[in-house]
Amino acid sequence: MNERIFLSAPHMGGEEINFIKHAFDENWIAPLGPNVNGFEEDIQKYNNIPYAAALSSGTAAIHLALIILGVKKDDVVMASSFTFSATINPIVYQLAEPVLIDSEKETWNMDPNLLEQSIKDYIAKGKKPKAIIFVHLYGMPGKIEEVKAISEKYEIPLIEDAAEALGSKLNGKPLGTFGDFGVYSFNGNKIITTSGGGALVSQNKDWIDKARFLATQARDVAPHYQHSEIGYNYRMSNIAAGIGRGQMKVLNKWIENRRSNHDFYEKELKSLGFDFLHEIDGAFSNRWLTCVLFNQDMEKEPEELRQELEKYNIETRPLWKPMHLQPIFKESKAYLSGVSEILFQKGLCLPSSSSLTDEQKNMVIEKIKDFCK
Repeated sequence: MNERIFLSAPHMGGEEINFIKHAFDENWIAPLGPNVNGFEEDIQKYNNIPYAAALSSGTAAIHLALIILGVKKDDVVMASSFTFSATINPIVYQLAEPVLIDSEKETWNMDPNLLEQSIKDYIAKGKKPKAIIFVHLYGMPGKIEEVKAISEKYEIPLIEDAAEALGSKLNGKPLGTFGDFGVYSFNGNKIITTSGGGALVSQNKDWIDKARFLATQARDVAPHYQHSEIGYNYRMSNIAAGIGRGQMKVLNKWIENRRSNHDFYEKELKSLGFDFLHEIDGAFSNRWLTCVLFNQDMEKEPEELRQELEKYNIETRPLWKPMHLQPIFKESKAYLSGVSEILFQKGLCLPSSSSLTDEQKNMVIEKIKDFCK
């Protein structure tokens, strides 16, 4: 059996160990330290945004954003349905109500028209939404400019979930910097990793200061331990941030590799009946994952291909199962177009690691072509 070909494996660049070693040499093993400060500065500089808080996960970042925006019990939050549950769970942490918005066909991300319709409906009921959470899936820029205009029109704060989209841009502007808050993830399968971790960014200094305060157990300024608010253990460690500092140095290279993966797959597979997700005007995707859709003329199904590739130790995965189809959110209000359900039924994510070798890519292509014969 060949060595496993992963969907999206961590990929170290080599300099991570220097930052970790420095932390050990200086005995900065405690949760905070110079690597955390440095990593936050790296994120700020890379994304051209003034304030960032390095946190334990992207989920923590969304949760803190909701708290800072004052989302409470029975409030309404509009959110993408076609996403991972980590986007929606923090809404429930706050005992608020998620309203799930379906995707549009061009980018697979939240449909601005459905979003505006949902907002109008809830305002008419006397229940103005407290926030919008918009997700950029698979590194592909969504129609964030339209969504931003809607958020401003109705004066509803926008949380931009760019967990999968670090390094992606729309009209030259980094994703994660359009919203009132931006969220990144550094989980092990993301384009860069800190083994686990995330970041919350904003143009608002007070908000990021508040996020750091809440993320360190909301400890008041006092010589003793004093707490006036509920806090969380959400800060990134100095060791994890050291990994992140090294990863930032290779981020652009890893993006180049993943975009190359996508181009290779499309060139080799498009003639077989697979459809690919393309960038809209002005978009630059980091191509975190390359995804294919089985078009209407194909007799076989994505699950058949997934199982076939698994026989050769090749990891693939269905596209996200929409949140409105998840058992835990089946009672949630949803505004649907049917797009995300088709994507879930007809889509598959292919191995997309930035460390993929030509030999591995050729093997994936060979097995897919054999399957299609």
